[in-house]
Amino acid sequence: MSTSVATKRRAATGAVAPAVPLGVVRSSAGAADSRGDVYAELCAALFSGFPRRDQRLKAEQYLHGLLTAQGRKSIRNIAAQIGGPAAEQSLHHFVSSSTWDWQPMRAALARYLERHSCPQAWVVRPMPIPKAGEHSVGVDRRFDPERGQVFHGQQAFGVWFASDELSVPVNWRLFLPDPWVNDRTRRDRAEVPQEAGEETMEECAVAAALDTARWSDVTRKPVLLDIRGGAGRAALARLAGAGVPVVARINPGSRLAIADRSLPGFGAGPLSAVQILESLKGLRRPVSWVDTVAGARTSRTSLATAVRVALPAPGGERMRPLVLLGEWDDPRRAPARVWISDLTNSPVGSLVRITKLGRRVERDFAEVGEGAGLRDFVGRSFRGWHRHITLASAAHAVTVMAGGWDAAYETGYGSGRSAS
Repeated sequence: MSTSVATKRRAATGAVAPAVPLGVVRSSAGAADSRGDVYAELCAALFSGFPRRDQRLKAEQYLHGLLTAQGRKSIRNIAAQIGGPAAEQSLHHFVSSSTWDWQPMRAALARYLERHSCPQAWVVRPMPIPKAGEHSVGVDRRFDPERGQVFHGQQAFGVWFASDELSVPVNWRLFLPDPWVNDRTRRDRAEVPQEAGEETMEECAVAAALDTARWSDVTRKPVLLDIRGGAGRAALARLAGAGVPVVARINPGSRLAIADRSLPGFGAGPLSAVQILESLKGLRRPVSWVDTVAGARTSRTSLATAVRVALPAPGGERMRPLVLLGEWDDPRRAPARVWISDLTNSPVGSLVRITKLGRRVERDFAEVGEGAGLRDFVGRSFRGWHRHITLASAAHAVTVMAGGWDAAYETGYGSGRSAS
């Protein structure tokens, strides 16, 4: 990545970009130059679609503010980095009231990542956003299964392009609970578009992946998601219908039929996933994978097996071939994690390594995404939320693409904060 990119970008927009956009990060001059280059390249890739020069300038200012503001990435704190109250009003209008479409920017980010990071899978990750007030779009009382508690706030799903080395969110979908779907006054006040309708949490997660798959010039990768909440059959059918491969975590009690004639249990009818895996645990084999989450590349081994299965089909319909994947932490106990996939020709090791990309996303969200402002939008509008989180995703990309995790974390980027 050449420094000439930064020079050309500033000349084209009239922006006076800082010499080191990640100015709060203390590191060597070489690393700072690298961050400046990534910042300039991403600005060129993401903001070139704006028809007006002032829009490009505001987008660069907002991204710079996300990377340099301390604490919550509110519009006020972002504006403080570039000009105070006057800048705050201008940026607020740019994010909340302007007319620009965030989808082309997200697609451009996806294409940039494909060129520079070689993502192995799309990881769909839920993101609860605690809120204190009642007016932020989509806010409601809901249960967070990760924390095992009820919270008041929003629920979003992000699609992360993930590899062993890094992950970046490229697309988002905000879940709208029934009180928001059916309340015209609330919808109008938050400018919720007409097409945003009723859906379950699982449908929202799948729709986020399907929206991503519609982007042109973006290579489809296996989608890694959790469908333990319920209607797994519908989720798998929607993804299959769009030609999107999937690796989905399921409940151990999910009913499946063994599809391999050579295995005991074939023809016995539907059995629970854990019953199938336990009955065939003699087929388990050690699988190696590289753990990069602990901060260093560490070789690890899991005990796993994969079995060809099918979802029981009603009315004598043809059963779709799938593979059931089980992974054990303790060989004397039941499998710790159970997955299902339509990648029926993939070796068990490849499937296990795909599932581990969820760990990569969890680390990057905690250490970079939180500090980049993914949960920090304090406005009320649907469009404002989407524009902010798109630019926050770009800030996350700058940080991870330039190798700035540790320095960013030390300066407070990784501190856990709840938006109010």
